[in-house]
Amino acid sequence: MMQKIKPILGSFFYAGFLPNAPGTWGSFFALFPIYFIGVYAPWYGIALFTLLCSFITVWVSEECERVWGGDPSPLVMDEFAGQGMAFIAIPFFGTPSHDILLLVAGFIIFRFFDIKKPLGVDELQKLPGGLGILVDDLLAGFYAFLCLSVILFII
Repeated sequence: MMQKIKPILGSFFYAGFLPNAPGTWGSFFALFPIYFIGVYAPWYGIALFTLLCSFITVWVSEECERVWGGDPSPLVMDEFAGQGMAFIAIPFFGTPSHDILLLVAGFIIFRFFDIKKPLGVDELQKLPGGLGILVDDLLAGFYAFLCLSVILFII
């Protein structure tokens, strides 16, 4: 039973199979829970979301790799964790984390760092198993968070 559930969760209910750039689709779909968490949850909601998505990613990774091969593109739960990391401390800036322009900016910046993999992001991807699948996205999300923080500080 778990062997069937893990790929479903890892692909976010098969969103990872959408054509052309499944990671971008995964990051896009992550914005919906992030938006609603920003509206309805306490300030630490996005941190809990990021932690939960990180746990799920590591938990499902081995089965997803067995089914789809190493660092499989249909596995998009890591994008959820990384996208959450981009917004993890935004409430401390007094800016609502559900602001649409902020969500769009965070999405674009996160995708840049996740696709280009600069500043050590690429190296983390080489770690074995679920850890390697996850931590490169968390670092890309952290870089996106830093960029968003600078933008919010300036404006």
